[in-house]
Amino acid sequence: MNEQNSPVSNPASRRLSLDVLRGIAVFLMIEQHLGVWLWNGSGPPLQARPGLLVFNALGGGAAPMFIVLAGIGSSLLCSKNQLHRKKTDRTLWSRGLIVMAFGYLLSFATPSWFSLQSWFVLHLMGFGMLLTPWLRRLPTALILLLAALILACTGPLQALLSTPLALNNLYMSARAAELPAWAGLRIAVVEGQFPIFPWLSLYLMGLACGRWISQARYSLITRSAWVLLAAGLCGVLLWQLELFSAPSGIWRNLHIRVPFFPASPTLVCLILAPVLLAIRALLALEARKPFRSDHPLVCLGRASLSLLLFHVVVFRELSRPLHGWRAFDVLPAMAILWGFVGFALLASWLWQKASYRFGAEWLLRKLSY
Repeated sequence: MNEQNSPVSNPASRRLSLDVLRGIAVFLMIEQHLGVWLWNGSGPPLQARPGLLVFNALGGGAAPMFIVLAGIGSSLLCSKNQLHRKKTDRTLWSRGLIVMAFGYLLSFATPSWFSLQSWFVLHLMGFGMLLTPWLRRLPTALILLLAALILACTGPLQALLSTPLALNNLYMSARAAELPAWAGLRIAVVEGQFPIFPWLSLYLMGLACGRWISQARYSLITRSAWVLLAAGLCGVLLWQLELFSAPSGIWRNLHIRVPFFPASPTLVCLILAPVLLAIRALLALEARKPFRSDHPLVCLGRASLSLLLFHVVVFRELSRPLHGWRAFDVLPAMAILWGFVGFALLASWLWQKASYRFGAEWLLRKLSY
């Protein structure tokens, strides 16, 4: 085994398995977005196409994977630089601000989807990074307790704000007429695509997992996944028994809805469990056979931020004046989707030869250090 890449022998080394997971998340993100943005909806509905339905549903795991991996990355950075805590704090703050800036840049570039009051996955990850200099001083048990409290408070907060049971883009971009002047705050806290309640709990889980990875305590990741799965299944059972009236806070904590806007803690637990199991599986695979830095999924993962920004602007915004928005039957839409996936794989593989120079990740590294 290559000692430099061994997660056990050298905890401070870069774990390419995490880049592979980012690459998988990039693929899931692209296939879900492009599948919706390209297909014109002709023929049988999605519910009557089991293959397409499952294919699209898998994309729902992309953003949760990114959030957990962001927490793991921040945690590993703290573990790696124990002797330079002030420098690490400055790096985390600058990274958080830059990632949030990318989020607002994306909002500005895609007015058909977002507004400057929107709260998307980049905003959440940046916010988590800004908090990490304080969070990293807490014991792991307290971080996990904080994550549990965020989940527990989500439903009551939604009930307090009378959050609609189904949120659309008009509402989450603060353009709905019924929203008050302080809509941006409530969208960031509870009512955005990935608001602080409940999604910050995934970032906190990532912080804990990063500590366990640096300590080679991988079994704790697996145990956490089973606990979350059990909690999610218990939530589903309680929801099905209809013990609580809708739309009370406890009922909102339990109910399941796809798409998950707004998300319930029960659904978050059911999503987070397989994400953690995937992380554990890739770490185990890397321990047996380390990944190469030019592995296609590693390259895709290391260009994830650039690909996120690029594909959203091109296929969500620029496709509209070019009459490509929801303009294709299933087969042409799938052909374009797979064609872009192939392009992304090839471009990121070639790009790694130049160290991803001038990409969003390259800029993030340059500015944050």
